[in-house]
Amino acid sequence: MTKTTIGRDTTLCMSLAARPGRFGSRFHNRLYEMLGLDYVYKAFTTRDLPAAIGGVRALGIRGCAISMPFKEAVIPLLDTLEASAAAIDSVNTIVNDAGRLIGYNTDYSAVRSLLEQAGIDQKTRFLLRGSGGMAKAVAAALRDAGFANGTIVARNADAGPALAAACGFEWVPELGERAAPFLINVTPLGMAGADEAELAFPADRIAACTVAFDVVALPVETPFLAAARAAGKQLISGADVAVLQAAEQFALYTGVQPTRQRVQAAAAFARE
Repeated sequence: MTKTTIGRDTTLCMSLAARPGRFGSRFHNRLYEMLGLDYVYKAFTTRDLPAAIGGVRALGIRGCAISMPFKEAVIPLLDTLEASAAAIDSVNTIVNDAGRLIGYNTDYSAVRSLLEQAGIDQKTRFLLRGSGGMAKAVAAALRDAGFANGTIVARNADAGPALAAACGFEWVPELGERAAPFLINVTPLGMAGADEAELAFPADRIAACTVAFDVVALPVETPFLAAARAAGKQLISGADVAVLQAAEQFALYTGVQPTRQRVQAAAAFARE
C-alpha cells in the first residue's frame, strides 16, 4: 500500500531526545507507508521539556517517544502512568488520548523479551553500568526475569543506590577491578557523538565475560559489542531493543499491530 499524502488530517507522532537519531523516524514512517496510514513521525530535541510536552497536548500530537535524558523528568508533566512506567518511574512513550497524556515504558518489555530469547542462566552474575531511566527498565527486567546476583555500577550517589535497592542488587560507585560473566552497558559510552570511541568496559573484562549487552542503538555495533563479538561472546544489542520497543510504540499510537515480517522490513530500511 502507499501512504496517503500529508494533509490537514494527518496524525503527527514524534520523539524527544538529547541526541535525535533517524532510526525511529525511518522505522515508523516506513510502516505508515507500508500500511497506508495517514500518519507522519518526526524527531525533535528540546531545552524546554515542559513547553515541548505542552505542545504535545495542545497540538493533538498522538504519540511521543522519550529518550535520554527526559525519561524521568517527563513524569510530572503527564496525567497518568501505565503500569510498566509506574513500576519503575521511567517513561519512554507518551500516548495522547484526547488531551490526556499517558506514560508507558516499552523499553522494559523489549528487554524482558530479549533476555528470555537469549536463554541466559538466571544464576549468572552481572554488572550493569548506569542508573538513569533506561537503566531502571533494564534492571527491572533483569529482576523480573529471575536474575538476583547483580551489581549496579553508577557514580550517581542518589540514583545508583536507589536503583539497586529497588531491584535487590548491590551498588558500587566505580567498576574498579570487578568482572562478571554478564556485562551490561546502559550509559552513553559508545554512542554516536562525543563518546562513540569509548569502551563501556575494559578490554580484559570483555575478554573474560560470556554475554555482552549494550543498550546503545546507534551505532548498531558499539566498540563494546565489536570487542565482544571479536572475542566470540554472546551479544544482545541496543538495536534489537530499539526494534522491539518501537514496534510496541507503533501499535500504541495507531492501534495497528504490524506483522513480524513488516517490522523486520521497516527495521532494515531504518538502518540503511
